Amino acid sequence: MLACLGSLVALGTPMATAQAATQAAASPQAGCRVYATKPYVTSDGRIQASAARLGCGDVARVRVQIKRVEAGPDPVVKSAARTGSNGRVTAALRCAPGVYYTVATDQRGGGGRSGTVRLSCSPGTPTPTPTPPPTPSPTPSQGSSSQEEVVRLTNVERQAGGCGALKNDPQLRSAAQGHSDDMATKNYFSHTSQDGRTMTDRIKASGFSPMSAWAENIAMGQRTPAEVVKAWMNSTGHRQNIMNCAYTHIGVGVANSSRGIYWTQNFGKH
Repeated sequence: MLACLGSLVALGTPMATAQAATQAAASPQAGCRVYATKPYVTSDGRIQASAARLGCGDVARVRVQIKRVEAGPDPVVKSAARTGSNGRVTAALRCAPGVYYTVATDQRGGGGRSGTVRLSCSPGTPTPTPTPPPTPSPTPSQGSSSQEEVVRLTNVERQAGGCGALKNDPQLRSAAQGHSDDMATKNYFSHTSQDGRTMTDRIKASGFSPMSAWAENIAMGQRTPAEVVKAWMNSTGHRQNIMNCAYTHIGVGVANSSRGIYWTQNFGKH
């Protein structure tokens, strides 16, 4: 079961909330890929998106274009380019409400595009829709080692996609653990707590401040950190949260129940 939410949601077995970069098509060179991140609103009120070229041995010009969805051909509202073998290029413009997406290309023929996102000019991105949970698997015991392994595996994926490693934050960890415990104890699966609290409420209550961007992934039923991270990475919404280079901090919560293991990832940026 998976579900994801982002301010900047399910997989085969888990639920999650996430914002992440979308992997574009592979370029002709084996192992060489071009990635496009979904546009998001920064803390200073600008729309930003990136393209990254990774695993490449040759030199090529990489271009990122931010496009706005309109009647007729979608116009390019901002673009940028750089030349190199591997690396990232970012484009940003002053925010105007609308629906946007990113196109990434390189001169060797690699490229792709992100999903579309409606931006309201408040920091963050909208919330993807969760999917229903599957039949739970047996639940091994969990603890801090599982939390730390989820963080480690998440950072492995981010660094492979050109994003910086997330810092394991005790406040976000407290918010994530509290939500996993609550879902496990009260036998539900949702980004909204049964007392009406939202992801935003829980993260604010943890003391993580100031908050310029935040998101959440949840999952239920995966037996190991490797299973849950793989499930999230195989889901577009969750992968977008994991691969959002804007986030700088993470907290993970893990809780057992008779139904299975509940997993929560909270992402944030001051």
